[in-house]
Amino acid sequence: MSEKFNVPSELPRYPRSMWRTVTTLPTFPELREDIKVDATVVGAGIAGVTTAYLLSLEGYKVALIDAGQILDGTTGYTTAKISAQHGLIYSEFLTNFRPEIAKGYYDANIEALRFIREMVETHGIDCDFKEETAYLFTNQEDKLDDLRKEFDAYQELGIPGQWHDSLPIPVAAKGAISMPGQAQFNPLKYLKFLVEKIVENGGLIYENTTIEDAKYGKPIEVYTLDKANTIFCNEMVVTSHYPFWNIQAGYFSRLSIERSYALAVKPETTFQGGMYLNIDDEKRSIRSAVFEGEEVLIVGGENHQPGKSDNTFDHYLALEKFAGETFGVREIPFRWSAQDITTLDKIPYIGPFSSDYPFVFIATGFNKWGMTNGTAAGLLLRDNILRRSNPYMDLFNPGRFNDKSMNQNIATSFKMAKELIAGKFAGAHEKIDNLEPDQGALVRHGGKKVGAYRDPEGKLFLVDTTCTHMGCETAWNEAERSWDCPCHGSRFSYSGDVLEGPATEPLKRVEE
Repeated sequence: MSEKFNVPSELPRYPRSMWRTVTTLPTFPELREDIKVDATVVGAGIAGVTTAYLLSLEGYKVALIDAGQILDGTTGYTTAKISAQHGLIYSEFLTNFRPEIAKGYYDANIEALRFIREMVETHGIDCDFKEETAYLFTNQEDKLDDLRKEFDAYQELGIPGQWHDSLPIPVAAKGAISMPGQAQFNPLKYLKFLVEKIVENGGLIYENTTIEDAKYGKPIEVYTLDKANTIFCNEMVVTSHYPFWNIQAGYFSRLSIERSYALAVKPETTFQGGMYLNIDDEKRSIRSAVFEGEEVLIVGGENHQPGKSDNTFDHYLALEKFAGETFGVREIPFRWSAQDITTLDKIPYIGPFSSDYPFVFIATGFNKWGMTNGTAAGLLLRDNILRRSNPYMDLFNPGRFNDKSMNQNIATSFKMAKELIAGKFAGAHEKIDNLEPDQGALVRHGGKKVGAYRDPEGKLFLVDTTCTHMGCETAWNEAERSWDCPCHGSRFSYSGDVLEGPATEPLKRVEE
């Protein structure tokens, strides 16, 4: 099949999210004064926007705060599948938990899908919402038993699904499970409507406003960077990917992070529909979308720990090769990547931050499935704040604990310590004079290891590569022109500015 199709040799020079490109979002000011509100929501991704929207409907005066632009985190760089089919999740849950926990997870995600569908239909939101069948598949003989166990879990839990020996698209599979009635959309067009409604309902939205700390009390005092301004509120919600506020909760040792990649591809062939995800060693995700009135395929995968890839361009090239050999490629208008957080047991943390802080809430760890888990978080956080009952409160409670979680917590902490030590002893690989335009690397400068990048015009940028969050050493990300931290996923621009938290302070600039 490979000789039948064209496989182009070039990718877009710079990463761009298709969703961010085709969706015109409103802009908002930076917070420059002290304010008083009922609830502060920190982090304007799908969980934060949904929570703020739902609270505004209840008459709450809400402040929605983002360190950058709204919807410019993982939500703006997703593959945007709205599905309860999350890999080999239900067989794993049945192994580790009671059946009602596994079924509750499915029900919560289906309820989130239903909420999005009803929002689109009720309000006529033009967001390319399309119902699709989701397929989970493998082409590896040694993975087939795992897939059959997942199908057995569907049957035990009463999850609609069907076994297939092949796929409707030209991708080889030894087995597949279909889940009907799932969906896909443009997430930013959908969330733009919610953002506009937040403003209509009296909510306040601030961009380019970094929240650095908070003081718990009545009211809660939420501080911007360097305590320049204060937000006084009765409730605080943290939906900022990694929590910026970690007092006594130890969330950094209870979360892991992965980076993954996506291409928007104009194929040479006609796509047969459906959404696809494999369970193989080389992860692949496929769905269709529309760009400028033409069908494109979003091909994703290539997961790895941030800061732990020799050349991140190789991941895009692998996806390009797969797309070309499978569907043919006429053009690749977009490439982008994202980071996703997973909890110790793969169930998100949604609810009270800890028992000591009953008016502070958190939502994180969506395990690559933020469209449904993030929406479920908004529904659950609303009920938490309104002190309403919700059948999923115990399931997602961040305070849950079991022996498996304890063992994983120890392993995560050890891994972070290992990264911290290894990074300190990593050597520099290039000399400054050898850097070509648009190239970055670790170099020796003034007897010390520093990060260097020479832009296309030849201007040199030098930074201290020590992450300002907890002191791990960042690594150069060639495909994104960024310095990435392997411990907790903080990302910095080539000039040191914070691109992605939990870090709030930039990398220190080094003089030439």
